[in-house]
Amino acid sequence: MTIWIGLLLVIIGLGGGLAVGSGLVAFITVLDIIPRLTQLTNARRFIRAFEWSLVMGALFFTLIDFFHWRTRLPVFLTSIYGALAGVFIGTLAAGLTEVLNVFPILAKRIHMDGKLLYLLMAMVFGKVTGSLLQWFLRL
Repeated sequence: MTIWIGLLLVIIGLGGGLAVGSGLVAFITVLDIIPRLTQLTNARRFIRAFEWSLVMGALFFTLIDFFHWRTRLPVFLTSIYGALAGVFIGTLAAGLTEVLNVFPILAKRIHMDGKLLYLLMAMVFGKVTGSLLQWFLRL
């Protein structure tokens, strides 16, 4: 029984990682984030450096999360990092869903056209429940 639960957790984790990773790639590709950023900063000749910085940052923080690397920083600094990371993820998700009209397309695909509010509330409650479980149980 325990092996099946572990296997289920692996499948759910991989599925979540694939969903988040493909969302990030779609967001960056569809909106041309890197070319726009280099255009705004007048740094077109550094476009490869911008791209590699994005890739290396994602890889570095994935390794930090995967191998559970720890640092001993003051609470003040970690709270600033946590707030900025939350803002980044929130704006990334909001921008992606706004641009690609993800929720109306999803509702249409799963035949919930008239019940978009129920779909959104199920997603919100699922996210809140998962966050609370992680917070209280320290999973």
